[in-house]
Amino acid sequence: MNADELNFAYKVRHALNEHLDHLPASTTDRLAAARQQAMARKKADVPVRVAQRRLAGLAGGLLSFNFLGRLTVAVPLLALVAGLASIHHYEQQKHIAELAELDAAVLSDELPLTAYLDQGFNAYLAERGQQ
Repeated sequence: MNADELNFAYKVRHALNEHLDHLPASTTDRLAAARQQAMARKKADVPVRVAQRRLAGLAGGLLSFNFLGRLTVAVPLLALVAGLASIHHYEQQKHIAELAELDAAVLSDELPLTAYLDQGFNAYLAERGQQ
């Protein structure tokens, strides 16, 4: 039963219960007999174990991935890992190139000895070497 049918059934029950005291005795007797017939025709309850097995089978089916399902998860994950690894490698190469350029500039220039004694120049070299 969906929500609309259940809601309708509750409304009908409420409307019938509201006017129950005003019904004639013959009508209440017929309603009681109809209820007895309906209860006699009611299906037997399903054992709990069968229902549990069905639910377990359904949950197992929903949780198990087939090959295509696994592939649709694995491919984007592998692409993400490869992209992050390539970005890391590019940044490392860029850092190494900057350090090599700085080292080459320091070694190839003929700087006066006072440049190496300058605190600002040493701070610049230290800062460039740390990045």
